[in-house]
Amino acid sequence: MDSKMLDRARRLLCQLQETIRDRLIAARQRQARSFARVAAETAADTIYQIDKLSEDTLVAWLNDHWPRSWPVELIMEGLETELTFPAGTPVSDTRWKLIIDPIDGTRGIMHDKRSAWAMAGLAPQRGSRNHLGDIVVCAMTELPISKQWRSDQFSAVRGSGKVVASSYNVLTGKRQRLAVRPSGTDSFHHGFATVSRFFPGAKEWLSRFEENVWRELGELVPGEDPPPIFEDQYISCGGQIAEMLLGHDLMVLDVRPEAFRQLGLRDGALASHPYDLCCEFLLHEAGGVIERPQGGRLRDPLDTTSAASWVAFANPQLARRVRPVIRRLLAADEKLK
Repeated sequence: MDSKMLDRARRLLCQLQETIRDRLIAARQRQARSFARVAAETAADTIYQIDKLSEDTLVAWLNDHWPRSWPVELIMEGLETELTFPAGTPVSDTRWKLIIDPIDGTRGIMHDKRSAWAMAGLAPQRGSRNHLGDIVVCAMTELPISKQWRSDQFSAVRGSGKVVASSYNVLTGKRQRLAVRPSGTDSFHHGFATVSRFFPGAKEWLSRFEENVWRELGELVPGEDPPPIFEDQYISCGGQIAEMLLGHDLMVLDVRPEAFRQLGLRDGALASHPYDLCCEFLLHEAGGVIERPQGGRLRDPLDTTSAASWVAFANPQLARRVRPVIRRLLAADEKLK
C-alpha cells in the first residue's frame, strides 16, 4: 500500500470501531443487565455477552465495507474457524492480516464502571511469521460507560511521526481535535506509575517486584516517608496507552507472565495478549517508549493466546532510568527459581 492507501485503511479501522461503539451504546439502553453474562469460554479469554454483540457487529461491517481488493484474514478471540474477507477467500490468497480486540477492558465496561477500547491493527500477511512489529496501521476508539459523554480516538500509520486524535461527543455528534502530549517529566513524584496486578494469584510477587523497583530507583527508602507516586489499575491495555498519550500516566509495567511462570501458574488467560497490544506503536509515534521488559521492541506473534509482557514510559528519559532496574530484578528472580 502507498501512503494514501494506508491512510484509507486507517480511516476504515476508525469507522469500524465507531460502528462498534454506537452499537454498544444503543444496545446498552435496551439490555445493559445482560452484558455481563458469560457467552463462552475460550483458550484466549472468557467471552461475555457484550463481547458477542461487538463481534457480530464487526463481522457484519467487514462483510459490507472492507475493500474486496484488499483480501484480509481476521484474527480475533472466539473464532472457531478461519475467517477472511471477502468471505470464503483462502487464507493463502489474503494480502493482509487484521488483528482486533473489539472490546479491550470488557470487565470494566460490562459493569458500567469504566470505559473500554476497541483495538485494531493491520499487517501485511506473513502467515505464522507475523508479529506485532509488522503492523503498519492501527486505531483505537474509546467505548464509553453510560454516564460518559466523550469518546476519544487515536490512530496512526507506522513511521508517520504523528497520531491522529479526536474526541467525539456521543450526545451531540460533535467531533473535536484532541492533543496528544505524553509527559516530558523525568520525575515520578506526584504522577501515576503502575505495575499491573488485576487478579489474585500473583499479587504478592508483583507487589514485591514493584517495591523493589522503587527501592532500586532510590524512591523508597527505609525509615523515610513513602514517595508521592500513585497507581491506576486500569484493566485495559488500550486505556493504559491512552492515559500515556494524553499525558496522564508516566509508566506502566505489565510483567504478569513473568510472575506466573516463576510461580508455576498458567500464564495464558489472565495476561495481556497480542490483540490487546495491536496499537502499541501509537506511543512510539507520539514520542514515548513501549518495549519488552528485557528490552527491544514488541515482537509477539499475531495470535489470541500468547501471553505478552510489556513496559511503557511516557518519554525516553524515564525509560533510560528504569530499564536497567527492570532487567536486573527479573534476572535476579530467574536465578532464584
